[in-house]
Amino acid sequence: MKADSHGEATAINPVAATLDLLGDRLSLALLGHAFVSGTTRFNQWLDLTGAPPSVLTGRLHALVDAGVLRRSPRLGASDRHEYLLTDLGNDTWQILVGIWGWQREWTPEGAWQPDLVHTTCGHRGPAAVMCQDCGATVASNDTDIEMDARTVWTVTSGARRRSTRGPALDAPQADMQFNAVMEALGDRWSGAITGLALSGARRFGEFRSALDISPTTLTDRLTRLCDAEILTRPAGAHREYRLTPRGRALFGVFVFLIRWSIRAYPDAPSPLRIIHRACGSLLTPVLRCRGCDEPVDRTTARVESVAARPTSP
Repeated sequence: MKADSHGEATAINPVAATLDLLGDRLSLALLGHAFVSGTTRFNQWLDLTGAPPSVLTGRLHALVDAGVLRRSPRLGASDRHEYLLTDLGNDTWQILVGIWGWQREWTPEGAWQPDLVHTTCGHRGPAAVMCQDCGATVASNDTDIEMDARTVWTVTSGARRRSTRGPALDAPQADMQFNAVMEALGDRWSGAITGLALSGARRFGEFRSALDISPTTLTDRLTRLCDAEILTRPAGAHREYRLTPRGRALFGVFVFLIRWSIRAYPDAPSPLRIIHRACGSLLTPVLRCRGCDEPVDRTTARVESVAARPTSP
């Protein structure tokens, strides 16, 4: 709970809180390095990301406060600590895998993204989204997204808002920068607009009526999403915006973000529901291997960095 401008308590919005925490390129980079290379120490992240120490400290503390990482004394060095993934932190794996898969398929630098390998069958490459209840593969046009427009994006989590166009990170490994996907999900407004577009919103007025956002800010975010080829404005359509194939492919990332928000804030009612139309159930997304059609999770798959991939003889 937090207090509003009148001093009254308001409930945390799980979706907004999740976008505040994970809609940040550095936070995602920290988690990505934890999964791909097992990074746990401050100096390791400092070298890998090139982030200013004060900024890195702030992100690590935010992830600890959210229960994504836990700070633990290093063995034999009581004055030093490492940051370890919690169960909630491990649950971000599907989000990261979705982002890497999207970038591999839809961005020029995709070949530099970590690769998903299904160890059960050996298939290498992005996974599909599957409905856990009925086992069917699910795309954005197979679902209905129900939301409470009065509260879905307007209740803040109390965290600061972060712009997608913040200071660049001069990192040695650009594969952890998430630059392309951050235009769509890199702050609450961009994530909100992408989610509304996935639910069928098209017109400027529809986005405006569902968001507590100024027309100037909305225009700015819509312009960014068009520049990133997530949205497009059809010729002759007055103030109408439609998802491109590239934008629709973000569906998997979006549904796992929503799923994680429910896991992270179990006592806060979610203002957004994704219904799988074919079976009528509330969508519980899981990953499906495109090679053998079996479910994929952290116990049956691994992620490999570019340097770890086998080379041809």
